[in-house]
Amino acid sequence: MRRIGLFGGAFDPVHLGHLLVARAALEALDLDRLCFIPAAQSPFKQDRQHAPAPERLRWLRLALAGQTWAAVDDQEIRRGGVSYSVATVRDYARRFPEAELFYLVGADNVAKLPAWCEAAELARLAEFVAIPRPGAPLADFPPPFRGRTLPGFACGISSSQIRARVRAGQLIDTLVPPAVAEAIGNSRLYL
Repeated sequence: MRRIGLFGGAFDPVHLGHLLVARAALEALDLDRLCFIPAAQSPFKQDRQHAPAPERLRWLRLALAGQTWAAVDDQEIRRGGVSYSVATVRDYARRFPEAELFYLVGADNVAKLPAWCEAAELARLAEFVAIPRPGAPLADFPPPFRGRTLPGFACGISSSQIRARVRAGQLIDTLVPPAVAEAIGNSRLYL
């Protein structure tokens, strides 16, 4: 593989916005593969309890079924504890030494990149790709980060919005893939 995209996040739950971003990145960056990497625990959201990891992994696999360009990588969940992107990016750099690595990040997080664990190492290992957010300014990457903004439109779907809709007894079938909507309903999570 020459060009690998890394898409980390809680995916709590995965939704159509994630899939739209993934497809846009695949095409805009000419990726050979895009890896969805669910976090065990975000270092910036340690007060937030996620849905159980097996459920989040199952939802991702349902959402990506049949998508040969995509993969689900559970290494951060298997490691447990706080998920630091640098450990995951190092793993990809070790396994695919000839590949170019592209790390997708919300545009609202670009200014915070220097505060990420081992930021200089992370900046050296991957190019960052900012995902536009509705109402958010375009990203200027702080040194030493290399990056670009993903072309396209900002998508206003959020996992927190979906969780709130489930708690309120509202439908989510237009926000997540049908199999994921059914699995969330069957799991009785977010109630």
